[in-house]
Amino acid sequence: MQAQQILDTVAQDFERVNSLIIEQLSSDVPLVEKIAHYIVESGGKRMRPLLVLLSSNALGLKSKSQNEDKIKLAGIIEFLHTATLLHDDVVDTSDLRRGKATANAKWGNAPSVLVGDFLYSRAFQMMVQISNMSIMNILSDATNIIAEGEVFQLMNCKNPDVSEESYMAVIKSKTAMLFQAASHSGAVLAGASSEQEAALRDYGLHLGLAFQLIDDVLDYTGSPEDMGKNVGDDLAEGKPTLPLIYAMKHGSEEQAQLIRNAIRKGGLEDLSLIKEAVQTTGALDYTIKRANEEAEKAKNCLNTLESSTFKDALFALAGLAVERNN
Repeated sequence: MQAQQILDTVAQDFERVNSLIIEQLSSDVPLVEKIAHYIVESGGKRMRPLLVLLSSNALGLKSKSQNEDKIKLAGIIEFLHTATLLHDDVVDTSDLRRGKATANAKWGNAPSVLVGDFLYSRAFQMMVQISNMSIMNILSDATNIIAEGEVFQLMNCKNPDVSEESYMAVIKSKTAMLFQAASHSGAVLAGASSEQEAALRDYGLHLGLAFQLIDDVLDYTGSPEDMGKNVGDDLAEGKPTLPLIYAMKHGSEEQAQLIRNAIRKGGLEDLSLIKEAVQTTGALDYTIKRANEEAEKAKNCLNTLESSTFKDALFALAGLAVERNN
């Protein structure tokens, strides 16, 4: 099953989600609407709302209200994700995302942060409409953990002594947590059994880890046109990602020192040499291997689900997460 076929399984639902997103971006403050529309409509894979739709549909929604709430839940997840992007780009001083200028590059840091806050608060308004305390608990906990992950990553910036274990803890909090919240809340909405709820929660976690690890690889192998951002962005910000951590541990003393210095000072002066180092030390292969392991764990979580096109789509999504080039 290819990407378009996965999307086709929930095409009508996605149209409703997109309509709801536009409706919920309404604000009496013109700049809020302008920036929010810009970032939400600038593309992206919409994988997190897709997870909500696939997970809830895979378990079979039994009422009209559940079908309405899954659309709201998908919109909530997208708003939470978009808010984190706005804040991330300010923290990272990024100027390119999804092939377009970031909101902070166009309007400045202050409006970007404040519109991110607007999207967070609108997401919680929509959560109240669903009126499900279990889902509110999942999403509020996830939002808090993601914020902690952002701070944890900030603490690790320009620190070449970050361990693999510490790095995996960062991406679990910062990236995988919203994947987990999407599939978990979708399962709860559909009235999953405790076994199915745990399985879909873990599916999202492993999928999110696989997705981020491939992002780490693409930072050295991708193209700006495919990725919609600059190659080497993580290195430029002094972020010690898994390929760098592995290359420092398994490369020559000269390679390790080169990478350590690059992480400490940030920038891309030595990008070509570092790209060579992560290739020759097997760091990229190792990171891909770890990503594939997470994808396989995600697939194994689906064994508790009954056969359906939605289950097939979730299975295929785990494969595509590690096979992509953007």
